[in-house]
Amino acid sequence: MEFVKNDGLPLHIKSWCREIEEAAMAQAENLARHPALRHHVALMPDCHCGIGMPIGGVIAAKDAVIPAAVGVDIGCGMIAVETDIPAEKLGDMRFRRAIHTRIKELIPTGEGKYHKDSQDWEGFEAYLDSPSANPQFVTSLDRHNLGTLGGGNHFIEIQKSNKGFVWIMIHSGSRNLGKRIEEVYQEKALQLCERFYTPLPCRDLAFLPIQDEAGHNYFRDMNFALKYAFENRQRMMAKCQEVITEFIPEVNFLREINIHHNYAAFEEHFGETLCIHRKGATSAKLDETGIIPGSMGTASYIVRGLGNPASFTSCSHGAGRRMSRTVACNTLTVSECDEAMKGIVCDRWHPVTRYGKGKKVPDLSEAPQAYKDIEDVIASESDLVEVQVRLTPLAVIKG
Repeated sequence: MEFVKNDGLPLHIKSWCREIEEAAMAQAENLARHPALRHHVALMPDCHCGIGMPIGGVIAAKDAVIPAAVGVDIGCGMIAVETDIPAEKLGDMRFRRAIHTRIKELIPTGEGKYHKDSQDWEGFEAYLDSPSANPQFVTSLDRHNLGTLGGGNHFIEIQKSNKGFVWIMIHSGSRNLGKRIEEVYQEKALQLCERFYTPLPCRDLAFLPIQDEAGHNYFRDMNFALKYAFENRQRMMAKCQEVITEFIPEVNFLREINIHHNYAAFEEHFGETLCIHRKGATSAKLDETGIIPGSMGTASYIVRGLGNPASFTSCSHGAGRRMSRTVACNTLTVSECDEAMKGIVCDRWHPVTRYGKGKKVPDLSEAPQAYKDIEDVIASESDLVEVQVRLTPLAVIKG
């Protein structure tokens, strides 16, 4: 742990992040004043500003759930598969590029990209058969989005382990479904807090009592989004395995890890049942296997949880941003970003206007330099996790 902050706040802030941006600390202080929270606020080493609550934050609520403390990408998480392929078999850049191209042919990538055909999944029908299910959370878009990557920081990587073997890793979540669920229940939470004149440190931190119907329904719908996100990652991983088998028929897939890092769950901590919210944070119970990815171009880690109660048995979910997308696009250069990706198969920097103040600029928002140093992040949480495998990228597909 890097430091503990009190300064007269109702709850302590325990931070594994050495340097926290001012906006993220202000959000942490709001959480420390929240009427539904207990014990303390935990900040992971990848902490940075989010909506209402810092990304890389963990909190414990008593008999309440805070939709914004889970976030809009409910169930966003990681999946990784270990293979027995020696990494030297992917030494040829042209061979890696062929694999990269084939994966992109099978998996839609990017915002607004989805399958042409509706995807069947028994989870849709199971949800719709549940009492008071909300049909607006099973739309044609959700059926077409299943098994797609999405945009932003979502990625597919072919990696090399420190033991010399190939791994496949994917970062993605519940796509548009999680966003719609959060927006519906954020509005309900605001209405409830206003109706009962509940003082809030920030409107974004409106909460739902668990015993209220809306609180119960949020958990039902959040868990549906978690199942959707889990299935989404599994389907993409199955396609990646199909491609690897096509190029290397003798491959064996040894183990699969599939975890969330945006969710809430009831857990026992400090002798009571609490609703633990992990927003951009991963569960790290004792001996639990986790995944902490870096940015594109940098290492990722398979870790073992140490079950540290001070973090509510949690750890970071990645490297964490050190500059906004707009700042990255307007300050980084193509040459320095190309250098950071040297020797790694990837698509180069497409022009965008979103971050360019009305003019087209190269989209450098996901370049390695836009993120914190993953090695520093891992070193800062040595009391939360133990490194098992270090992975470096051979090929990267970004959303």
